[in-house]
Amino acid sequence: MDLRRAIDNQEIVPWFQPIVDHRTGMLSGFEALARWHHPQRGIVLPCEFIPLAERTDLIGPLMDSLLVQAFEAVVDFPEHLTLSVNMSPLQLQDPSLPEQMQCAMERGGFAFRKLILEITESALLLNLDLAAGIAKELKALGAKLALDDFGTGYSCLRHLQTLPFDQIKIDASFVQAMMSQRESRKIVAAMVGVGPSLGLETVGEGIEEKEQADLLFSLGCDLGQGWWYGRPMPAAELAAILAKDAQSLKQKDAASVIADVALHLEAMPAERVAELQAIYDGAPVGLAFLDRNLRYVSANERIATMKNIPLQDHFGHSLAEVLPDALPQIEPALRRALAGEIVSAIEIRLPNPKQSDGYSTLLSSYQPVRDAVDEIVGISVVAMDITELKRIEQALAESEDHFREALASIRQCCRSQIRTAGSGWVRDG
Repeated sequence: MDLRRAIDNQEIVPWFQPIVDHRTGMLSGFEALARWHHPQRGIVLPCEFIPLAERTDLIGPLMDSLLVQAFEAVVDFPEHLTLSVNMSPLQLQDPSLPEQMQCAMERGGFAFRKLILEITESALLLNLDLAAGIAKELKALGAKLALDDFGTGYSCLRHLQTLPFDQIKIDASFVQAMMSQRESRKIVAAMVGVGPSLGLETVGEGIEEKEQADLLFSLGCDLGQGWWYGRPMPAAELAAILAKDAQSLKQKDAASVIADVALHLEAMPAERVAELQAIYDGAPVGLAFLDRNLRYVSANERIATMKNIPLQDHFGHSLAEVLPDALPQIEPALRRALAGEIVSAIEIRLPNPKQSDGYSTLLSSYQPVRDAVDEIVGISVVAMDITELKRIEQALAESEDHFREALASIRQCCRSQIRTAGSGWVRDG
C-alpha cells in the first residue's frame, strides 16, 4: 500500500548520473536512476523497492511513472545526449512492453533515437527467446540496447550474439578492482577489446578515481560513468550541469580541438593492433616480448631470422627452450631487467651453421615493460645482428697484428744493421 501510494503521488522520481566521453571529457548522456522520497524514511534506494514492485505486480505502473517523469525532464536535452534506462527482468517477459514504452515516450515528448535501454543478463535467463523478441521490437522502434553489468552473468558472449546490442557496460566490480588486481585489469582489457570487434560501444561503470578513468581510456574504453564524473542528481540540477558542459566546450582552445579531432581519427583497437603489427614486422631490428617467466609472448620475423629459428617455435616457449645455448650468457641481464633496470649492449654468440665459422653474434638490449600501475609485466627485447661487424673487427684486428709484427720485424732488422755498420766503422777507425 505504501509503494502504491508513492507511485500515485510521484514520490519515486528519476535522478540522473552523467555518462562521459573518455576522449573529449564531455557529456555523452545520463542514466536515469530511481529514488524514493519516503515521508518518514527519507531517500530509499532501488535495491529496496524494485524487488517489492516486482513481487506485487507494481513494476509496470512504477516504470511508466518513472519513464514519463524522466522523459519530461530531459525533453530539451541537446540532440547528441542520450538517456539510459534500466529495464526490469519481468518487463522483458511482457509482450506489451514495446507498446507501453511508445506511449510513455509520446507522453513525455522524447525520441526513441536518444534512448538506451539497459538489460541485465538475469533478464535474459527467464526466457531468452521471448526477451530477445521484445528487445528486437524495441530496437526496431529506434532505441539502442545496452548489456548492463557485463562480465557478471552467464554466457555473456552468447547473449551478445543473440541480441542486437549497441553497447556493453563493464561492471563496476571489475573497474574498481583493476588498479589493485592484475587479473581484473586483464579482464577489463579483454572486455574492452570485445566491444570494437563486435561493433559495440563500451562503458566503464563505477569509476571513482582518476587513475581508473585514465586506465580505461588507455585501454580504448569509449565512455565512463561513476562518482569521479558525477553522482546521481535530481532533475532540478540538470540545467546547471548542461550549462557547465556547454561552457567547457566553448572555452576549448585550438590545441584542444586539434587533439580531440586526432583522438577521434585514431583507429579502433583492433585496427591499432594490425597497424602496430605492421610496424613490428617491418622494424629494421629484431623485436620480442618476454613475460615474467621469460616466455616468448611475441616476436617479429627479423629476430627469428637472426637466430635461425622458425618464428612459430618462439610463441609460448621459454627462452631456455628456444635458446638453451644463450641462456647462461643473458639470464643475468634479463633478471636485472625484471628488477627494473634497463640493460644495454649485451653480446650473444649463437650457433649458426649458415655462417662460415658456425656462429652468429647478436647485440641485444632489455627494457622492463610496466603496466598502468607501474608493475613490471615483462621485458622488451631489441636485437641487432653484428656478425659481419664482428668479422670485420676481427679482420682489422688480425691485420693490425700483422702490421705490428711486420713493423717490429723491420725495426729489429734496422737495429741489427745499425749495430753491424757501427762495429765496422769502429774497426776502420
